[in-house]
Amino acid sequence: MKFELKTENNNYSKSFSNIFRSFFILALIIILCDIALKLGIISRHYQIKDNCRLLAVEKSSSNFEKLSSLSKIKSKQKIWEFCREVVK
Repeated sequence: MKFELKTENNNYSKSFSNIFRSFFILALIIILCDIALKLGIISRHYQIKDNCRLLAVEKSSSNFEKLSSLSKIKSKQKIWEFCREVVK
């Protein structure tokens, strides 16, 4: 007659592995979201800079509208002042 004893070491390693995997995935999601937000800020900055340069060459209402939506400035005079500071 054989008598077998089952240990629960396997269950502890599986639960530790699941917890570690969950933390790793959560950390990865947080890092990727942070990178996406920073890339969005950098992209917005370059769009503003390019549109300010374009506005210096071609003073059209569409350029003012683009800059107004990007910078949240409504006045054309304030947009001009803003672009002078950005292009410097």
